[in-house]
Amino acid sequence: MAHTPNRDPESVMTPDVDSTRQATPVEPGAPRPDLGETTQAVESTATRSWGVTTLTVLALLYTLYFARSFLLPIVLALLLSFLLSPVVRWMARFKVRPPLGAGLVVLAMLGVLGLGGYELSGPVQSWAAQAPETMASAQKKLRKLMRPIERASRTAEQVSSAGVAGTTPGTRAPQEVVVRGESIISRIFGTTRDFIAAALEVIILLYFLLAAGDLFLQKLIKVLPTLRDKRKAVEIARMTEASISTYLLTVACINIVEGAVVALVMWGLGMPSPVLWGALVVVLEFIPYLGALAMTTILTIAAITTFDTLGRALVVPAAFLAINIVQGNFVSPVLVGHRLALNPVALLVGLAFWFWIWGIPGAFIAVPLLATFKIFCDHIESLAALGEFLGMRDEGERRAVVRGT
Repeated sequence: MAHTPNRDPESVMTPDVDSTRQATPVEPGAPRPDLGETTQAVESTATRSWGVTTLTVLALLYTLYFARSFLLPIVLALLLSFLLSPVVRWMARFKVRPPLGAGLVVLAMLGVLGLGGYELSGPVQSWAAQAPETMASAQKKLRKLMRPIERASRTAEQVSSAGVAGTTPGTRAPQEVVVRGESIISRIFGTTRDFIAAALEVIILLYFLLAAGDLFLQKLIKVLPTLRDKRKAVEIARMTEASISTYLLTVACINIVEGAVVALVMWGLGMPSPVLWGALVVVLEFIPYLGALAMTTILTIAAITTFDTLGRALVVPAAFLAINIVQGNFVSPVLVGHRLALNPVALLVGLAFWFWIWGIPGAFIAVPLLATFKIFCDHIESLAALGEFLGMRDEGERRAVVRGT
């Protein structure tokens, strides 16, 4: 007589389970399942470490995203301190104490930024006031090229209107809800109050970082337990500062020269406010790839609204692209070289990541942050594999690929 499992006649939700059944292998010669080994595997140290690592990464992403208003000014101040610390140390050789040198450097930086902003305020206000008319004029001139899209849009509108006309009597047509997004300026800087607060925080923190000098590095060396860790901390700090400061200074000089060339070419082509276009090049070229794409789009729209013929208008973005190609393929590789040693895939992924986390400001500082992270990975054994993936292809790998093909 077959065993009948115990059932609760008063509840239909009680599962029909036979407690006397035993697990048997699928095949006669297969090993019998052991729940004890499964439990040990689930509770092993490796499994727990992977779980803790996953939770730590998710918590880090959550913190970076929701604490961006707090972290972004600190990161900007640290990067600027990497750039300006060599100047403060150079002034210290002439008996200028770090607090006084830091103040002079910060005041000089504010003076340059203030003068540049004052000189560009007029053209920026003029173009901002004419922005609606500019976009309408550009759309009108591009209408010939957009006729296929307009036809498709009209067809969609006709289908939509037919659907609305076919509604039953007594029903109202659905109302359109227009959601106005944030302006470009608000996306970049936020509100005026937030921007002023963040700028003041960056300036004050930058001054104290420059005035402190190597104070925090000395404190870190003092608390590290072993001599090996002390040497590694000094090596990482010096290499990070040297790499980031050299990169930022070199790229800034390249961008300034490129901006001057673009301004001169725009003046020769008859574009209004050539200094404004040169300044935009200086700023946007700090974002690899995407900055050149944005500048090309801006120049295309401005040229279409300036010139009567489309052929002459397209000469303007074509001239910028020619200058940018020369700069990106001949000038930058010679001056910057492989100092950062970041491969293009890692660079694009890093740009997308920091843009997603911190928006447009994150895109501007993505390359220095990636370079700093790679330096840490190269000097920490547990992160060496990740640093290798971020790096460029070395000569041995290049020769192996060539021979393989």
